This record gives sequence, C-alpha cells and structure tokens, in this order.
Amino acid sequence: MVAIGLSAGGVARVRFALSCLWEVMAGVRVLRDPGRHAIHLPWANRVRPRLAEAGLLDGLLGQLVPPAPGYLPDFLTPPPAGLVPDLDQELAVLRATPPETVRAQLDLCPGPRPAAVAALYADPGAGLRRLAEEIGTYWRLAVARDWPRIRAVLDAEVFHRARRLAEDGAAGLLNDLHERVRWEGDALLISQRHCDAPDVPDGSGLVLVPSVFVWPSVLSIAAGDVPQLAYPARGVGGLWECPAEAPDALGAVLGRGRARLLAALDAPRSTTELARRTGLSAAGVSQHLTALRAAGLVVTHRQGRSLLSSRTAVAEALLGASA
Repeated sequence: MVAIGLSAGGVARVRFALSCLWEVMAGVRVLRDPGRHAIHLPWANRVRPRLAEAGLLDGLLGQLVPPAPGYLPDFLTPPPAGLVPDLDQELAVLRATPPETVRAQLDLCPGPRPAAVAALYADPGAGLRRLAEEIGTYWRLAVARDWPRIRAVLDAEVFHRARRLAEDGAAGLLNDLHERVRWEGDALLISQRHCDAPDVPDGSGLVLVPSVFVWPSVLSIAAGDVPQLAYPARGVGGLWECPAEAPDALGAVLGRGRARLLAALDAPRSTTELARRTGLSAAGVSQHLTALRAAGLVVTHRQGRSLLSSRTAVAEALLGASA
C-alpha cells in the first residue's frame, strides 16, 4: 500500500496530464508479458515482429522495462507537462536526467545488470541519448500509426473525469479511478503488491495520468517533486475493435454516412479519428457533423487543440430504438 498525502488543500493541486513516455513504457511492459494484458493482444501481435526485427525488445529499452510487477525506474517517466503530449519534449526531459538520479534508481533494480544497462550506469549521458533514440524508433514502429485512436481515448477520459468532478466533487472523482485506489481521510491510498515505496506527505499535489497500456493495473511514482498515478482510461476495452455497424433502419432515415458517424461516436472523438474509423473523408465528416449538431444529435467541445464530438441522449435513444 502506498499513501499519498492529499488533504482538502492537496486536492487543489491535483491535475491531469497525458504522456507519450508513459504509453511507451507501459506498452513495452505489455509486450514483455502479453498474457497479462489480453485486451492489447491484437496490437501486440501486430507490432511485435517489427520491434523484434529492429532489435528493440532486446535493446536498452527492453532491458530497462521489466515484466509486471518489477520495478520500473522512475526517470523513465518524468512528470508530464499537460494535456498536449509531445514526445520530443518528454525525451528532452529524459535526456536531461542527472547522472546521480539514473544511477540511484538503477541501484534499485534487482539482479545483475544486462550489458546495455551497465553501459547506461557507467555513462548516463551517452546511455540516455541512446535510450531516447530507441524510444523514438519504438514510437514510429509501434505507436505512431495508432496514436490518433489512442489519443481519442485519452482525451475522452479527461473529458469524462472533468465532468465527474463537476457533478460529484473530488471524492467522486478520486474514488472512481480504479478499484485499487481510494481517497480516505487525508490520503490517496494505492494498493500495489510488491511495492514498498515510501508514503508521500501532503503538499506535493498529484499528477493523474490516464493510459491505455497500463491496463488492467495502476502504476504510481512517489519519488521526485510531484507524485504520479497512471491508471487505465475508460474505453480501452474497445480500442482495437472495429466500430459498430449502424442499424440499417437508422441509415434509411439519416443516410448511411450520418448513421455510421453516430455508431462510431461510442466515445467522444475528433474529426480525424471519425474519418479513420468510418472511411469517410475529413471534409465529409465535418459536413455530416454540422447537420447532426443542428438536429440535436451531436454536441462538440474543445479538448486542448482538438474538437471532440459526442452523441446526445436523443442520438442514444435513436440508436437503441433502431437496433
């Protein structure tokens, strides 16, 4: 059990952030033991051959990320800045990790050091540059193609939590993050087996990081200035599925394109993501969304730099009735 001090004043310092590095590290952990992360098997089976050919799973990145529940060095996931994730910025922070921090955290890893990790320990500056290059290659081979759909899930999660906070307050938000997380008294309690991290006193705040690849567990970082909690985003279960088909009856009334859009809006999504899921052009999606908004079937809100569209209750009723 890890306790993060979070009094009423500490709740004011809680924020959400999205992180490319969290998705990289959690994704590598999925690939190390895909049986523990069955939801991601379609993705793992697709990207593993590319990564194996590039030698990444046996390189420095693969050697640093152990299967769950092994210790993941904290310097691999520095606190993300905000809701607009940028891999280059996060890699710059990673490369700037002080050598003493790298060595201190590698000392916490059990067992003998593989050759690449030993080289990182001996020369952290050169090792971090090599690690950043490997992460960039991993991102290109394993994540970039799917990033729009992953980002859509993460954006929808933040939107949902913001609404939950407005409706139910901090207690409703924090106690609904995950079955292993609860806010009790003046602390956020995180039940993690094989974790002996020290408790964090109140005052540091907390960064909540929704993630797709961290499913089904949670990961916390208590070291550093600001503790972090990475938890599974809602909607992960359908991440790799094809979108549901629109009922024929609804297509006959609204038109096939608009009916397909409504079926694809099972979570808030951007125009780009809707175009990818439905096969429509981005211009066609925008035109249909304008008509659906005018009819009261869709609402659109801004999330960072993106505009996300959602079905209204009227649309949900139409889909349910026509099905």
